[in-house]
Amino acid sequence: MSNKTFIIAELSANHNNDLNTAIETIKAIAKSGADAVKIQTYKPESLTLNLQDGYFAPRIEGAWKGYTSWDLYSQAALPYEWHEKLKEITEDHQMEFFSSPFDLDAVDYLEKIGVARYKIASLEINHIPLISYTASKGKPMIISTGVAQENDIENAIKACHEQGNYDI
Repeated sequence: MSNKTFIIAELSANHNNDLNTAIETIKAIAKSGADAVKIQTYKPESLTLNLQDGYFAPRIEGAWKGYTSWDLYSQAALPYEWHEKLKEITEDHQMEFFSSPFDLDAVDYLEKIGVARYKIASLEINHIPLISYTASKGKPMIISTGVAQENDIENAIKACHEQGNYDI
């Protein structure tokens, strides 16, 4: 076991819907000495509904005033069409490329392109079907616990173990 710190740089929505910006960011990450680039894999429908009222109504104040959750997730989502190219560039720079999937289809897509590990986002700690399905792929997993209670963490670990995945 190595004592070296594993440095992960988050790309996610830091691309302004511009592939070249994403590519240049990965190159800068490589120069910084990071070991890995992590993205988020989702489509707006993975996270919200395309509605205009109630909880889903446009924000009435703040930096996102006038935007619905659908609008924000649509703009922030890293297009699936970019994933393979960004993975290739990341690996060309001797870094690992992996992702936080937000639905089962995202896991299937990430399996197709061959990511080496998965990260479960903190807000998905209670999404046991996602955790279980992801764990079933047998790859190392990082599970964020920022919003979790102790029993949430225990349930997530149990879901992984039930799939035979102990590399958490």
